[in-house]
Amino acid sequence: MSRLNHFLLGDTRGWLRTALRVFWLLVLAIPVGIIAVFTALSFTDLPSVTELENPKNNEASPVLASDGTVLGRFFVENRVMVNFNDLGPHLEAALVSTEDERYYDHSGIDWQSLPRVVIKTAILGDESAGGGSTITQQLAKLLFTEQVSANIFERGFQKLKEWIIAVRLERKYTKQEIIAMYLNRYDFINGAQGIRAAAENYFDGKRPDDLDVQEAAMLVGMLKNASLYNPLRFPERAERRRNQVLAQMLRNERITKPAYDSLSTLPLGVTFTRQRHDDGLAPYFRMVLAEEAKKILAQEAYRKSDGSAYDIYRDGLTFQTTIDPLLQRHAEAEARVHMAQLQDEFFKHWKNMDPWTYTNPGSETEVRVERRQESLRNAIRNSDRYQLYRRSILSPVLRKITGQRDFRFSHTDREVERMVEEARTPGVIADAVSRNLISEEFAKGHREVMRLPEFQELQKAWAELQRTVKTEFGKETEMRVFTYGNARNETDTLMTPLDSVRYHKMILQIGSMSVEPSTGFVRTWVGGSNFKWFQFDHVTTRRQVGSTFKPFIYAASIALRGITPCLKVVDQPVTIGPGDGNFHLQREWTPRNSEGVYSYKDYTLYQGLKNSVNSISAYLMKELASTEPVRNMVAIMGIPKSEIPDAPSIALGSVDLTVQQLTGAYTTFGNNGVFTRPVYLTEIRDRSGQLIYEYLPEERPAINPQANYVMINMLSKASVGNLGGVKGPVGGKTGTTNDQTDGWYMGLTPELIVGTWVGGDDRWIRFRNLRLGAGSNMAKPFFRRFVRAAQEDEAVGWDTERGWTKPAGDIGIEMNCDVYESPYENTEIGPSNNDPFGNSPDF
Repeated sequence: MSRLNHFLLGDTRGWLRTALRVFWLLVLAIPVGIIAVFTALSFTDLPSVTELENPKNNEASPVLASDGTVLGRFFVENRVMVNFNDLGPHLEAALVSTEDERYYDHSGIDWQSLPRVVIKTAILGDESAGGGSTITQQLAKLLFTEQVSANIFERGFQKLKEWIIAVRLERKYTKQEIIAMYLNRYDFINGAQGIRAAAENYFDGKRPDDLDVQEAAMLVGMLKNASLYNPLRFPERAERRRNQVLAQMLRNERITKPAYDSLSTLPLGVTFTRQRHDDGLAPYFRMVLAEEAKKILAQEAYRKSDGSAYDIYRDGLTFQTTIDPLLQRHAEAEARVHMAQLQDEFFKHWKNMDPWTYTNPGSETEVRVERRQESLRNAIRNSDRYQLYRRSILSPVLRKITGQRDFRFSHTDREVERMVEEARTPGVIADAVSRNLISEEFAKGHREVMRLPEFQELQKAWAELQRTVKTEFGKETEMRVFTYGNARNETDTLMTPLDSVRYHKMILQIGSMSVEPSTGFVRTWVGGSNFKWFQFDHVTTRRQVGSTFKPFIYAASIALRGITPCLKVVDQPVTIGPGDGNFHLQREWTPRNSEGVYSYKDYTLYQGLKNSVNSISAYLMKELASTEPVRNMVAIMGIPKSEIPDAPSIALGSVDLTVQQLTGAYTTFGNNGVFTRPVYLTEIRDRSGQLIYEYLPEERPAINPQANYVMINMLSKASVGNLGGVKGPVGGKTGTTNDQTDGWYMGLTPELIVGTWVGGDDRWIRFRNLRLGAGSNMAKPFFRRFVRAAQEDEAVGWDTERGWTKPAGDIGIEMNCDVYESPYENTEIGPSNNDPFGNSPDF
């Protein structure tokens, strides 16, 4: 018995010793193991301190108006960072109550909550226990875990990494900053990246701090799984999840029981609006701004510290602009009204007629019908419908051909068409080379393609594509088109695709910009009739300027020759011939008035400018003896001299300029003769608010103050008609080009210089008579409507008492003279048609 006891006791002692060894081994090994694992993970691909301080985000770049409001954003993801103070009280309360009740008591990892979460959530399925990760861990996962692994072991290592990152984040940022970062980083889907976009998109443009309790609860509920609790697809599920969040807020005493009872019965109240690039004011302006910003930021002086260029769509830059949102709203609203009325008039004018086949035997500048038909054909080929047919019929054959070798062959329809025509009528390719349409090397590539066996297949595919397009584009189809008939500016209708192309090409366009003359600040920018449908900007498009250029001829004459606007000039033909002045003409140039009509009466310069009398402009140019005085003066006014032809026909407006250039030059008249370069971008800042770029004002004297005062007086008298309702000093100049293809009005007030062009994208989209196609009908009414609306808006604060700047002392130029009514009063006296330089002068 004693031996047995001894054996048992001895065995027990051995077992205890073994157990104790294992126990102490575990006690020591587990911490050491954990330390070893964490130490090893620290040397893996964990983010550096720099990466923690600057986590990668696709952050939208806001474009700010002059008053700091947001015009729109450049973005890949519509993510705008907000500070904790901008979240309001409800988001923080809902987030902490639901996702991390002990958030303010831990340092990134809530060890105390882990057992509870495992038991209640994983085993008992109680969702009210909250998630298994702290808010900081969830932020770490969003920032530095690209894809959550489905493998349990890999996910375990990811989890450990997230713990390490969470601890580091807690050391780097405050609790409030971590909450803001998490809500900024989360993708609330449906184009809502971050809490700012989520509030705007789901609740009709609200800011995060404007959200009601139940709205904040719904968004926080989406954090568990945005797709699962998508309020657009699963509203009932999203409402149940919202109420769970409200219950958590009640549990944590963030709301009262009566509040919970009331809020949990409310509908979701979602009013969804997806934010797009063209949302907001001045979409044409923002498109131009984007390109300008890219050019600026590509310069070495404005690059990042590592030498790379900023990305305006991802780097969260802030662009400060000069656009006045109040004035911009008025400009856009009045442009819609004016263009709707003009378009209605245009369609009536062309009823039962076709701009693509119409001919006017009396016109020497009309675009040939063949050119118009080619343009229509190109428009068809650029349509989405045509490209769909092309991809299915023609593209497979083209891929088969180009897969064999690298031919000098651009694959465009014109190239395919040229080869098919060459096969039918030899010599087409040689003719294209002779006319410099393609190079000899390119022609060689064409001929190589034609020798391939697959070329016959290409010919058949091309023929099939043409038959398909002809058939399908002639069938009436249900489609959506642009219209002025409703608030959406579009309507569903039944129309053939061909008629749709023609219809949209017949929509008249507008380009208008206004500038504050004293500062050069661009205040409004209207680049077209509707950005969604017509994205081509017409403020930066070169068009013939017509009689709007004539004030520069008058200004040069007054400033350099000291002539008085009371000077009387006979309205008669004026000829500048070879040897006259420094014009270097090879043959005589005699511009004509409208229909060759001359009054042979004396006109003052006042009357000559007001009525755009070509003979008087030609007389002034001849007296200047060269184009150089005018070209040099406008070069000082911001228009490159190289863009002004060295030809006397510039006196009649045979110059192609942009609205931006012409309006900038006209600000000189409104700024006492001093040119101030127009500016629309004043600052660019990075996401931390550091200044990257700042504009430098540029101004220079262009016209002496006395001569400029005379010019502003002449321009005020030149355009007083049809401006009813406009208060204070006002003036301007109309312009109309040959065949009424371009209508201009340059309007001047001491507050704003407003330049406006109206016309069709194609030159044959025009009115066929001067009454309808003149700048006085096409563009001037917009100026009147816009200025009148702005002046009537008290919030704009338009100073109608402000006058033009008058130089001190005697002007030294006679300005008071009898102005009698001419036979051409309130008309523009027409274009010349014998310009030896190939330009069509204007009126």
